[in-house]
Amino acid sequence: MPKHIAIIMDGNGRWAQARGYPRFYGHIRGVTRVKEVVRTSRELGVKALTLYAFSTENWKRPEDELKVLWALLRKYIRKEVKELKKNGIRLHVIGEIERLPEAAQRELKGALEELSDCSEMHLTFALSYGGRTEILDAARKIVSDCSEGRLNISDISEKVFSDRLWTSPLGEYADVDLMIRTSGEQRLSNFLLWQCSYAEFDFPAVLWPDFTSEELKKSLQRFGERNRRFGGV
Repeated sequence: MPKHIAIIMDGNGRWAQARGYPRFYGHIRGVTRVKEVVRTSRELGVKALTLYAFSTENWKRPEDELKVLWALLRKYIRKEVKELKKNGIRLHVIGEIERLPEAAQRELKGALEELSDCSEMHLTFALSYGGRTEILDAARKIVSDCSEGRLNISDISEKVFSDRLWTSPLGEYADVDLMIRTSGEQRLSNFLLWQCSYAEFDFPAVLWPDFTSEELKKSLQRFGERNRRFGGV
């Protein structure tokens, strides 16, 4: 069982358009899959689940679609926070959160505080997130620490760098074991570039609104059949 699963939830718009619906309908359907995948991951003993909900590039989408996305985010948080707490799931948010609408930021802040004592599983939403931006941010922190005498250049290591990434609150679970991208597309799209260095990848053809708990278990089964050598023999 992977300790950390990261998922690029791809295909909402295509799912809706294939059925003659507006794109936002796919996002509405996709939210139900978030709940299902979170619950199943917790039941199976996964320690960290990171969902790529909104990339920095997604800001290019139509304003009407963005409004629906932020409304769905607020609704999900309000509706699920008690269930998350009941199951010991701690919430994290990574990305340029300051770019989000104020109402969404307030909702997230309240949930983060409410779930701060949970420790059974880490649930992370990547919102307005970009892997290159995260790496640049960590590099700037290291430069600042060195210039102000808090860190020596000779002490810079992978751990020192990792500790300055947005995923650092995940601790030992920060590195991704299994990265899943739904819809059959086979690219990372600027998602957790550092953390996925030794991840196994799975690209199921199913679109995100159809990614049920059974589909997740299929991905986990394929993961279990891999031989992870980490550069060894």
